[in-house]
Amino acid sequence: MGKGRPRAVEKVVLGPSTCVLSSGSLNVPAGPVYYPTEDEFRDPLEFIAKIRPEAEQYGICKIVPPKCWKPPFGLDLDSFTFPTKTQEIHKLQARCSSCDPKTFKLEYNRFLEEHCSRKAKKRVVFEGGDLDLCKLFNAVKRFGGYDKVVKNKKWGEVFRFVRPNGKITDCAKHVLSQLYLEHLCEYEEYYCNINKGKEKTCKRGLQGGRKRGREIEVSSFKRMRKNSEGEKVEVRKQEKEEFDQICEQCRSGLHGEVMLLCDRCNKGWHIYCLSPPLKQVPLGNWYCLECLNSEKESFGFVPGKEFSLEAFRRVAERAKKKWFGSTPTSRVQLEKKFWEIVEGSVGEVEVMYGSDLDTSVYGSGFPRVADQRPSSVEAEVWDEYCASPWNLNNLPKLPGSMLQAVHHGIAGVMVPWLYIGMLFSSFCWHFEDHCFYSMNYLHWGEPKCWYSVPGSEACAFEKVMKNSLPDLFDAQPDLLFQLVTMLNPSVLQESGVPVYSVLQEPGNFIITFPRSYHGGFNLGLNCAEAVNFAPADWLPYGGCGAELYKLYRKPAVLSHEELLCVVAKSNFDSRASVCLRKELIRVYENEKVWREQLWKNGILRSSTMSPRKRPEHVGSEEHWEHLCECKASKHRLLYRHTLADLKALVLMTDKLSSGDQDRSLQGQLSSSNESVALSKKIKGGCITHVQLAERWLSKSCKILQRPYSADSYASAIKEAEQFLWAGSEMDPVRDTVKNLIEAQNWAQDVRDSLSKLESWSHDCHQGTGRVQMDHVNKLLSVDPVPCKLPCHLKLKEYQQEAAKLIEEIDRALPMCGKVSIADWEILYSKTCVSPMYVKESEKLFQRMSSVKVWVESVRKCFNEKLPGAVNADILYELQAQMLELKVQLPESEILLDLITQVESCRSRCNEILKDSISLKELQLLIEGYDDFTFDIPELTLLRCYHHDAMSWKSRANQVLANIDCREDQENVVDELTSIQRDGVSLKVRVEELPLVDIELKKACCRVNGLKALQSKVQMNLLEELMEEATMLQIEKEKPFVDISAVLVVAKHWEEKAKDVLNQEAGMSEFEDILRISEDIRVILPSLDDVKDAMSMTKTWLSKSKPFLFSDSSVSHASSSLLQLDTLKELVSDSKFLKISLKEREMLQTILKQCMEWEQNAYSLLNVAVSLLNTDVMPCGISGSLVSKIESQLLLLKSITQAGLCLKFEFAAMPKLQDACSTLQWCSKALSFWNVIPTLQEAEACLEDSHHLPVTFASCALRTSLFSGIDWLRKALEILPPCSSRQIKLSDAVEVLELSEKTVVSFPLMIGHIQKAVEKHNLWLERVHLFFNQDCSDRSWLSLLHLKEVGSTNAFNCPELDMVLAEVQKVEQWKQHCRNVAGASAGDANLLTSSLLEIKKSLDRSFYIYNKFNSCKTTALCICCSQNSDDQKLVNCYICNDCFHLQCSGSSLEDAKSDTTYVCPYCMFVRSGKISRSRCGILRFGRKCPDLNKLIELLSDAEGLCLWIEERSVLDQIVKKALECRACLREIVDYALSYQDRDLSGFSDKLVVALKALDSAGICDGEGNSKFELVLARNSWKVRAQKLLNGPQKPSLQQVQRHLKEGLAINVPPEDYFTRRLTEVKHIGLQWADTAKKVSMDGGALGLDKVFDLIAQGEDLPLVCEKELKLLRDRSMLYCICRRPYDQRAMIACDNCDEWYHFDCIKLSSPPKTYMCPACDSHAGEDACSSTPMTQESRSTSGRVEEPQTPSPSRTEFRKKSGSTKSSRKSHVPVIKDASRHASGIERLLWRNRKPFRRLARKRAELKSLSPFIYVRNS
Repeated sequence: MGKGRPRAVEKVVLGPSTCVLSSGSLNVPAGPVYYPTEDEFRDPLEFIAKIRPEAEQYGICKIVPPKCWKPPFGLDLDSFTFPTKTQEIHKLQARCSSCDPKTFKLEYNRFLEEHCSRKAKKRVVFEGGDLDLCKLFNAVKRFGGYDKVVKNKKWGEVFRFVRPNGKITDCAKHVLSQLYLEHLCEYEEYYCNINKGKEKTCKRGLQGGRKRGREIEVSSFKRMRKNSEGEKVEVRKQEKEEFDQICEQCRSGLHGEVMLLCDRCNKGWHIYCLSPPLKQVPLGNWYCLECLNSEKESFGFVPGKEFSLEAFRRVAERAKKKWFGSTPTSRVQLEKKFWEIVEGSVGEVEVMYGSDLDTSVYGSGFPRVADQRPSSVEAEVWDEYCASPWNLNNLPKLPGSMLQAVHHGIAGVMVPWLYIGMLFSSFCWHFEDHCFYSMNYLHWGEPKCWYSVPGSEACAFEKVMKNSLPDLFDAQPDLLFQLVTMLNPSVLQESGVPVYSVLQEPGNFIITFPRSYHGGFNLGLNCAEAVNFAPADWLPYGGCGAELYKLYRKPAVLSHEELLCVVAKSNFDSRASVCLRKELIRVYENEKVWREQLWKNGILRSSTMSPRKRPEHVGSEEHWEHLCECKASKHRLLYRHTLADLKALVLMTDKLSSGDQDRSLQGQLSSSNESVALSKKIKGGCITHVQLAERWLSKSCKILQRPYSADSYASAIKEAEQFLWAGSEMDPVRDTVKNLIEAQNWAQDVRDSLSKLESWSHDCHQGTGRVQMDHVNKLLSVDPVPCKLPCHLKLKEYQQEAAKLIEEIDRALPMCGKVSIADWEILYSKTCVSPMYVKESEKLFQRMSSVKVWVESVRKCFNEKLPGAVNADILYELQAQMLELKVQLPESEILLDLITQVESCRSRCNEILKDSISLKELQLLIEGYDDFTFDIPELTLLRCYHHDAMSWKSRANQVLANIDCREDQENVVDELTSIQRDGVSLKVRVEELPLVDIELKKACCRVNGLKALQSKVQMNLLEELMEEATMLQIEKEKPFVDISAVLVVAKHWEEKAKDVLNQEAGMSEFEDILRISEDIRVILPSLDDVKDAMSMTKTWLSKSKPFLFSDSSVSHASSSLLQLDTLKELVSDSKFLKISLKEREMLQTILKQCMEWEQNAYSLLNVAVSLLNTDVMPCGISGSLVSKIESQLLLLKSITQAGLCLKFEFAAMPKLQDACSTLQWCSKALSFWNVIPTLQEAEACLEDSHHLPVTFASCALRTSLFSGIDWLRKALEILPPCSSRQIKLSDAVEVLELSEKTVVSFPLMIGHIQKAVEKHNLWLERVHLFFNQDCSDRSWLSLLHLKEVGSTNAFNCPELDMVLAEVQKVEQWKQHCRNVAGASAGDANLLTSSLLEIKKSLDRSFYIYNKFNSCKTTALCICCSQNSDDQKLVNCYICNDCFHLQCSGSSLEDAKSDTTYVCPYCMFVRSGKISRSRCGILRFGRKCPDLNKLIELLSDAEGLCLWIEERSVLDQIVKKALECRACLREIVDYALSYQDRDLSGFSDKLVVALKALDSAGICDGEGNSKFELVLARNSWKVRAQKLLNGPQKPSLQQVQRHLKEGLAINVPPEDYFTRRLTEVKHIGLQWADTAKKVSMDGGALGLDKVFDLIAQGEDLPLVCEKELKLLRDRSMLYCICRRPYDQRAMIACDNCDEWYHFDCIKLSSPPKTYMCPACDSHAGEDACSSTPMTQESRSTSGRVEEPQTPSPSRTEFRKKSGSTKSSRKSHVPVIKDASRHASGIERLLWRNRKPFRRLARKRAELKSLSPFIYVRNS
């Protein structure tokens, strides 16, 4: 398979293709890179198909085009502007979810109230501010929950979420963990349990689901449902559907049984409308995404500013400079910094990204035909790349691409997107729309870093993403569709997901494969372009992509099924047939199954749908049950292709396949069609789809034979809809339906046409349209007729009448000369009243209208009187129309006469225009045609010429007047130039033009003379100017006289300058002549030569100055040294100077000194070279060689210093310095022959040799010494303390052998190495002796000694590794044992002591168990089993056990009252307290080792190579602990099965277990958890006993809450306390229900029965205070009617506070102040002036607040019943009149009845009611 060069996949360990990430320092392997040849590069789809089997395994690949492929950039960089998006890089991964704190607070408060019986704190403070518990909970959830955060020490990361800008300290992390443990740990456990559970039944219904007791759904037809109690409820049909709740997604209120209601906003969603949909209703409370997500916390890329490319470049450079300065950075540094930012460890970082720029709007980087070509690009190159298949604008529609069938430009898919990136701008993890391929090309700029996960690992990738970011996915399940989230590739690698990386450089293509997740970031400013494409192998992935869109309720970019059908109909590539066939078969089978299912369910109506039409309120076949609850007969199937069409498409795709495949495919389709015949049940049995179709065909044939009936045809067509969607077996049905529709349409058209004709004939003014003749002809031309319709003969009669009218029009139109306009009007009126419209009438009307318009135009031209008002062309147009119309009219002669006048005028004008025009002749012609009414172009042109000539003549005369006297000659020149130019352009001859030319020349000469005097000019120009003035006779004028004087002075200076240049003069003479030239205002010819001579001399002196005046203080750096060649050049240049100088001789002397020094230097260099080439003999190093080197060094340094003093840069100087440094190094190396240096000295010497100059690198002496020093370094590395114990014995032997081959040897070092080998062999013998002993004989100290000696003296060997491993294994076991036992790591004896202490505690615990079983009593402390004389023992009077005061935590006062002392254990069990500690039950601060870990330790000890003391002690501990576990299990089993009323024996066993567990020194997690359940049940039973037998009655709420707690800890229903509390609850609920009904009966029940009910409530075993209060308020009587409060409107007296009904006292509305008649009789007329009460305390209405008297308790109750208060101010006058006219009898009635009110009030306030009621007769 050709893939260019064989570098298909490039892999390196750590280089440009490998990225090193910060998290875990993992390497991401490189993706494949391909280098296609020019031939392979011609077809991109073919090349991608070749590399796909290999590259698809990586999900991504890079393609490097051939070097010849260099497309020009198509955008104008100067004018290009684009919008950007702001990316917060630090939030791509390390961000909190967009949760709504209000929703979290609501759910959290519900949890506390329902499960913890407490309320949340209003404020939790952390580091001086309020702590957001919502953020804290989500941050801990991000890292796996509380336990994982503690285990992995992630509190720092959690802190960063909660306080992004805060400083992380150990104290802050500890406080944060404690706050979470206190407030959220229990809620986390509840949250996890809820999410793990699954509920199979629905919990919410249409009327509120779980929020209502009885759930009855309202539907539009009769059905049976079950409520929450399991009873069947009949729901009757309602006349009109009314829904309490609708789905927020589909806006439907149907299917209430699967409607999920949000527990905060109460909005509803169907579970199948969610994204993604739910299969069942979740447990617990549920909140919608709107309530879970906060808009304030929502994350996305915000639109930013619009930039030009230059402005964006400046922003990008500033950002990069901010991070990395001006130093170059590697990819590794950039990548590491990027992931640090993403993980949130750097801080807030925002960048700009010009992403998703539509190239159809902003332009493409590739050449396009419609774009303007830049001038710098050749046309051939531009056209070549416009048509290139690798041009992304062409890629989607290449041959072989499935997207050829898409004809509209989809941005990003069909139309490329442009990307302008900067440093760290990112494209987050995603895969392409519809799982397309994608191609990305980097036009220019910095590279892009890509990461990819293969498509085969997409599910694993999504799983890791959800596990790593659980809070984000909980808030946004479709998070991966939003392209705003990154995850470090190292996290994916740690979870086993393969990740690959590619670095895209400018000019490279990146290919991503279907379903592969990819993401990355930019390494700097760049420009890229991307587009999707879809070869044939994409088709299966496209189907998967379409299913994903359905799952997540996302709108698809395009219809996958429609694309398949369009591709199948087109000329697709034969290579696509296999994939296309499979997809079409899948679509065909799905459609067949769903359509058959719809037919079986009674959906018979169907119709085709337009390809571009998308109707509203439509759903797919799969979701038809969710559309509505209408009958199936009301549904309609809309389809675009029948099953026969789909099957034909499948067969069409198989034409290019072999015959065997064709037969197999047909067999597959036929088997799918004939496997099960489509049928359904009917009354008489079962009938198939085909049988129904045959019945319909026979019926339809009969319909076609009978006379036409619209109803029969419509019914047959409607009935056939159930067959049309099916396969080819229904083709006869389709043909028949087609015939029926054609006949129906034909019959309807005939009837409509005949109806219009008859209506028009009856009344042509009624507004109905006429019938077209062509339409009638078309209907009558059908043969044979589609159906039997008798009325079509009558239509034929109308057709014949219209044909006769057409014949008359055809005869009248050609006879224009013989027919008058009146005849035409008569004929046209006949066509207007005809019921049938004929096209010929339009021709008649147009001809008639044209004649009338022509006559009117001719008359208008003749009657016009204004000059030039009529255009002559109009006459010619009218003449042409006259010839076309062919009509004989009187106006024709008038028109011809006018044309003759126009022709005469035009001929005269043309004659004048032929020759030169005279002004006088032109004026006579214009005066003759002043009143001519026609506008002739030639006459108008002559008038314009005359006007221009007269205007010019006036201007010229005005300027020529007094022209000699004017001073502004420049303006004169401008004016005369303008007049001359205009005069030349005139078409008429004028006499003043020659005079203007002469005056213009004089003015120009004057201007030039003035300019010459004002500035310096050439001498020859002045001479020419004087000659011109003489010719024009103006040389006597003042400017020209001054010019003549200047010329004389300039000529004298020229003669003197030439004399100075010819002879070598001094510097002063040249300066004098230059000074004189400054006063002459003429450009002198010889002045440049004088200046050049002066400049050359000064330049030579400037170059010579460093050689003549040298400063001794200047440093001898190479940059300040003088060049010898420069000196020679200066001496040579001095011969060409034209000025005499003394510095010439001085430079010649210096040059001679330098030449002598060079000669001496080269002689010394020859001697040094001979020394360096000296060969060293194997016998050793001689002393004479060392002395020669040292003496030569002195000579070299001396001559070097002399050369530096000359301050010249000599060619020999570097060689001298190189020879000096080389000899100096050789002298240092020779000094190691008789001493042993350190490793650092040897390495420093070697390092110095690398820095020696390369001039003498090949010298024999230097080479020999270098090899010797290198051997010396190797020898020093293998000896301690230099060796790192990685040197083997073979390495030492190898160094010894190498010493024999080295020319320069070091005897002292060889002896040291031989001694080290002897020590190693001695240590090996001791190791073998130790391991040959038995396991019991090996001691720990001996092993440690071997380790110590081996670490110092031994080389690296297996024995040393074995000793170190065994020591490490024992130390690790001991350390593990210390960690478990809780011993410190300092002393080895502490571990043994700790284990013995644990064994002692277990003995004490086992003793407590045995003591209880044997009923023995001892005088020892139960806690410490000691009888110390200095500590007093106290006895518990319940369990009779002894305790020390210190052990039990008791005080001296408790010890004195020994008879009443109760130990903490008995007190804890009998008090019913609940323990929340998992350590000790009473000793909260103690930490005990875990039993399972001790057992594991004992098992691990078997792998040790020696015996240790701690192992035997640990074995005894485990055995004793298992015995204690058995005793505890016996007590727990007994306690869990105990259900009696008496708790004494039950409590004794619990006390024993508590004591034993508290005494034990280990923690048994399994036993403790069961025992905690036992303690919880004991606490519940004790508190239940207190509720039932306590001095105070419990409330109903207390009883219900306690039963709920018992249910939570699984207390069995058979338990005594459960049964008793349940009985009490039922009694209380029954009485409370009765009390509520009586309190709201409005007085229907008598007071005696109400008092009896109150007495029953007071005798209940529980307290119902609220209901008793309601009943006592119910017993209060009001008003003169003596009735309780019954919601009627009442008013209070402002004086006595008595309440009365409005209707009883005959009030219609509340007055401003009110006083009852009884009080009014005492107060008199001034009653109204008494202090009024507030409006709220006086009046009420039927829905108003109840009276606030007579007792405060009733006031509170009535306020709770709630309603608005009414005002009485507007009705004051009416109420005053009513009260003023009250009669005396009524006042007497008030006075007599008022005591009853007060007596009733006093009676209501009594605590016990009397059985008698006091009543007074009125």
